[in-house]
Amino acid sequence: MVSEQVQLPPFQALIDEHWRDVIRLARALAGAVDGDDVAQRAWEKAFAAYPGLTSARNLRSWLLTITARCATDVHRARKPQTPLDDAPPIAVAGPDAAEWPDPDLWRAVNELPERQRLAVTLKYVGDLDHHGVAAALDTTPAASRRLVSDALTTLRDKLGVHHV
Repeated sequence: MVSEQVQLPPFQALIDEHWRDVIRLARALAGAVDGDDVAQRAWEKAFAAYPGLTSARNLRSWLLTITARCATDVHRARKPQTPLDDAPPIAVAGPDAAEWPDPDLWRAVNELPERQRLAVTLKYVGDLDHHGVAAALDTTPAASRRLVSDALTTLRDKLGVHHV
């Protein structure tokens, strides 16, 4: 039996088509400070794995899954920092207001438990369906639906938004 060669587009074409999705998701998951590093790490991992892909189906979802996992790695690597009492405060620019029009919403999203935060961000920022979210989080579509639902309920309660 002869294995069939997978026809993948050139890696640059993949970057050209999906770089905005990767950076947007990376910044949403890791914040303005770490988002660019997460996106860079995701592209590096994707580049290393690209020649070994066995399917060219849904490359966007594959990239966003890598991005979500890189963001999770950054969160796990963070150690609690002890503030220095005599250190001056450091000003960090937040997300661009044009991209993130509701800072209260994003503060609330960042306070969600990790899996809920990842699920709701993959669903609404990454625009993945529940199968894509499930693949990124290594769970089932039913569990993905539940994570997103729980996250939305928590966000509605925190923000005082209730639909009619």
